Amino acid sequence: MTLRHPLDGGAVERFRHLLEPALREAVSALHPWGAKMAAFAMGWSDVDGRPQGGDGGKGLRPAIAMLSAEAVGAPARSALPGAVAVELVHVFSLVHDDIIDNDERRRHRDALWKAYGVGPALLAGDGLLALAVSRLAGQPEASRYLSRALVELVQGQMADMVNENRPWRGTDRVGAAEYAEMAAGKTGALLAASAATGVVLGGAPELGERMWAAGRDLGVAFQIADDILGIWGEPQITGKPVHSDLQREKKTLPVLAALDAGNTAARELSAVLAAGITDEQAARHAAELVEAAGGRAAARSAADRYLARALEVIDDCLPDAAELRALCKSLVNRVT
Repeated sequence: MTLRHPLDGGAVERFRHLLEPALREAVSALHPWGAKMAAFAMGWSDVDGRPQGGDGGKGLRPAIAMLSAEAVGAPARSALPGAVAVELVHVFSLVHDDIIDNDERRRHRDALWKAYGVGPALLAGDGLLALAVSRLAGQPEASRYLSRALVELVQGQMADMVNENRPWRGTDRVGAAEYAEMAAGKTGALLAASAATGVVLGGAPELGERMWAAGRDLGVAFQIADDILGIWGEPQITGKPVHSDLQREKKTLPVLAALDAGNTAARELSAVLAAGITDEQAARHAAELVEAAGGRAAARSAADRYLARALEVIDDCLPDAAELRALCKSLVNRVT
């Protein structure tokens, strides 16, 4: 199995000359200290504010917004307010997620809270969120999708946290349908807002709801792929520690599917999880059992199904969206 970066070149790079100046202009409205922290979170500078040759993040969500606008016949620039808004919300969510999960590393360096402290990082994240909302203040049709995404994002994050404390077995266990709804909010909502605001700002508001639905399905597929990387990914590629999801008892789909398999490996996995994952050796053993029980293969199959559903809607709504289609496939096929 080979891991690769899904977004090298292509639309992300094509739009960077539009996106980065617009993001920098937005961030410049913050208090200087907040702008300094935002620049660090974006990858533009180091902790002391010195320019750094980072890529400023993947730019996936802005690319989806601008490709969606192009697919309805509008210039990419028409979707720029939405593209900036969704990227600001994305960075805001990462800043807060790292605090919630106590993750000290992000993109191969200190997380924002680790570099500046929890309080300052929270304020910087709040500033990014406020800026995002302001980008679409004069676009009510587009801003309603961003508002919906914010509610679903918080709901999904809450469900993810609550699920960590639920049992692996029994009547209160997390089921596949609950997992999918959590992922559709936590990960899918912002992808949905990207696609929907793209077509709305591109002049095709009648496609907004269907593209919203496609983005949610895409998000579930994306989250499943992320779950796979969270157990078997290489830290030097993902930028995050491996096995951390297992140690936090996150109810990820590979583990849920493995427990449902009912085979010998599934029963052994159940016993290991009941005892608790207390160290790296136990986490490694659990990962081996998840794969042996079939959880990895089942998760991969589920990701493919959700991706296919999203692509079916995109093909129906946007017949000339080959580049968007390719980008969606690449972000789910980060594991090959």
